[in-house]
Amino acid sequence: MANETNKEITSKLREIASLLDEQKANPFRVNAYLSAAKTIDKMAGPVEDLLRREGFPALLEIPGIGEGIARSINEFILTGRMSRLESLQAGHDPIALFEQIPGIGPRSAHRIIETLHIGTLEALELAAHNGRLKQVPGFSTKKIALVQTWLAHILGYPRARPTPQQTIAEPPVDLLLKLDELYRKKAVAGELPTITPKRFNPGGESWLPILHASRQGWHFTVLYSNTARAHELDRVKDWVVIFFYDDHHHEGQHTVVTETRGAATGRRVVRGREQECSEYFSAHELKS
Repeated sequence: MANETNKEITSKLREIASLLDEQKANPFRVNAYLSAAKTIDKMAGPVEDLLRREGFPALLEIPGIGEGIARSINEFILTGRMSRLESLQAGHDPIALFEQIPGIGPRSAHRIIETLHIGTLEALELAAHNGRLKQVPGFSTKKIALVQTWLAHILGYPRARPTPQQTIAEPPVDLLLKLDELYRKKAVAGELPTITPKRFNPGGESWLPILHASRQGWHFTVLYSNTARAHELDRVKDWVVIFFYDDHHHEGQHTVVTETRGAATGRRVVRGREQECSEYFSAHELKS
């Protein structure tokens, strides 16, 4: 009898490929998911048995399975979720996603989202290692270490994690701001494909513009924030979420918003990287 978990993984990988294709993503990325789905579908034994027997590195030995896809498979086997698919569907609930982490309840999950404007495990992992999670009330050094350990297990990193003195690569703020400007311009002009969010969309309308782009070795997916908080504050078409990854498996998420306080009031800023934005604005003004 065919393994049910293999079937589910195959189905989800094909759904990701289909969504990426509909959204006009890079064809190589689409084909990577299709190839991985085909490989899992043809496996003689359950992929979950392989994972439990030999660990995450064994997934990388499977032909056609890259690290990003391996992480998604690992996450699904361990949690029953594939958050990469949920993000593409614009239907995931970041509160529920973060609540599955030991030590994070509804209040802590809300604080993460309110403070950092993130909604994926990869973005949380990045924040836990670059010091930004310390900005969230209630996150001590010990609690952050527990979050790091859980995420490393679920996301399945086979390599050494960075030390506190090391930094994780991220796109520069000027690039994020330029993508934000490009997205908003094209969205207003109706030049982008749209998707049908599962959340906050009772009429089932295809209204959410999405942009896929590659710049400076980074690959991006850009869309308006479809979170509960964005809807509550009427900021859906102000807050722009940028998901990113590179060929070295660095990935994460940032949100660009219109600042409402301080010296940067009225400017577009990257949440969590306000100081870098301030330095960028100052340097840009000096050149003007």
